[in-house]
Amino acid sequence: MWLIKLAWKNLWRNRSRTYITTSAVAFATVVSILARSLQAGIFDNLVNNIVSSYTGHIQVHLKGYNDEQVLDNSMKRSSRLEQDLRAIPGVVAVTARLESFSLVSSGEKTKGCMVIGIIPQKEKAITLFDKKISAGRYLADGSNEVLMGKELSERMASQVGDTVILIGQGYHGSTAAGKYRVGGVMKLGSPQLNSRLMVMTLPASQELFSADSMITSYIISLEEGADLNKTSSEVHHLAGPAYEVLTWEEIMPEIKQHIESDARNMSVIQWILYILVSFGIFSTLLIMMVERRFESGMLVAIGMSKPRLQLLVMLESMITVMMGSLAGMMISIPVVTYLSRNPIRLSGESAEAYQRFGFEPIFPTSTDPGIFLVQGSIVFVIGIVLSLYPVYVVAKLNPVNAMKK
Repeated sequence: MWLIKLAWKNLWRNRSRTYITTSAVAFATVVSILARSLQAGIFDNLVNNIVSSYTGHIQVHLKGYNDEQVLDNSMKRSSRLEQDLRAIPGVVAVTARLESFSLVSSGEKTKGCMVIGIIPQKEKAITLFDKKISAGRYLADGSNEVLMGKELSERMASQVGDTVILIGQGYHGSTAAGKYRVGGVMKLGSPQLNSRLMVMTLPASQELFSADSMITSYIISLEEGADLNKTSSEVHHLAGPAYEVLTWEEIMPEIKQHIESDARNMSVIQWILYILVSFGIFSTLLIMMVERRFESGMLVAIGMSKPRLQLLVMLESMITVMMGSLAGMMISIPVVTYLSRNPIRLSGESAEAYQRFGFEPIFPTSTDPGIFLVQGSIVFVIGIVLSLYPVYVVAKLNPVNAMKK
């Protein structure tokens, strides 16, 4: 106990040296936390953009639908199943869709498109179709209008208020044909969706394809921080073997691979940052030992054992590194929170590239408490490991040479 008290007093005998060392550790902690929270925030924002643009976090289909996406693989809509899915912990919204393909005709122009029937109010809680309206208005329940992707609208030369004709194949080979008014145009992020997507209400799509009470999928949205794989397993257990349950990662594996690849690249950068942090902390410890060389030599000369002096130096280093780590974590909290609410925003060509693919041109930070604790702990461990250097210096100390000026 007396060694701890002595170590504490020694730290404040030279306040400027202690402040410099603590500041170096605190700065290293802040940089480490900012780098990791920025990485996590960018990936989280990417995933949110993906799931809110179309797919949702989880989709439930009749078994075999994903391999052969035709109306004959659709299923009866079940209000009971929807309620059970909504009751699963972590699930915030569930909606039903009917998806198929058709030819759209306007004047002399004809093009293939994907037609999806949605429940407008429920869809708002999962995707951002209502936020993507560039002309006209969003669908209302019971509406017989359609929404078109901006590029599809331009190719068909169809504006809000114009009429388009849909012709295709309905449920069990029936003929699907209908005439609809264009109620709105959507500017979607995905070029593929923007050039081929047409949206109508679920009842209208069921009538078009002669698929009364039929749907092709349930779309599920999860709350922030929910375990995707765990929730997917619970959905699969609840739905039963007659259904297939797919996460957005399984639906869009190329996006998952892109995120994993970027994560590996960011990990390399993070390790380089740790090396730079190590040099920063080590340099301050090196200066500290040079300044205290005479003092250490004198303590050994008057009878203090080297093991005890080593323990004293180690305690001083531990206290300094701990104060720096805690200070860095406390400083990081308001900084990360501010950048989370006011994210870094790209401009120019970079912003245009992000917007073209439906991603917000922003770099937010993540406020996950785990990031603060993990990164603060890592910097603390680095500081403790580097504190072994002063211990090594004391072990090799020659009191006579140390007290020479």
